[in-house]
Amino acid sequence: MASKFAQALFAMLLIASMVALGTANKDWQQRNYTGWGFNHGPYHLNKTEGPNKIIVGGSKNWHYGFNYADWSLKNASFYVHDTLVFRYDPPTNSTRPHSVYLLPNLWSFINCDLSQAKMVGSPTQGGGNGFEFVLKSWQPYYFACGEHGGAHCKDGMMRFFVFPKLRGWHY
Repeated sequence: MASKFAQALFAMLLIASMVALGTANKDWQQRNYTGWGFNHGPYHLNKTEGPNKIIVGGSKNWHYGFNYADWSLKNASFYVHDTLVFRYDPPTNSTRPHSVYLLPNLWSFINCDLSQAKMVGSPTQGGGNGFEFVLKSWQPYYFACGEHGGAHCKDGMMRFFVFPKLRGWHY
């Protein structure tokens, strides 16, 4: 049992490392080597000039059945001091309630274990303009919907993580 767990954890870490390297080096095909001392051409190491507001899920917002892990990979890069905006309909007779939890670690994220998670967005906070969560430090952030005993996290793909980058010195 422990051997299978170790193999699964190693595989996840290997995949996460490959994704991180691929995201960090995605501009190399355009000869953007500014981070390595080759500061030639119109390229810029840090394409954003300040903190961004990013709507989680884009136009789809935060809802059951949308693949947020895929969304976060396709919408990288996230930076320290960027703001994630979570928008979702408040609960009614015709809509399922949603919430946002910050999970403490990778193990909790993988297993959708909300027992030590902190609620950062209640079911009523996502209405209107939604609520904002600032990525304050250089660390992984694991998010999930905590409704229905974690079923939205497990079955509804309502979970994702980001590891914000530090901004470059060039503004």
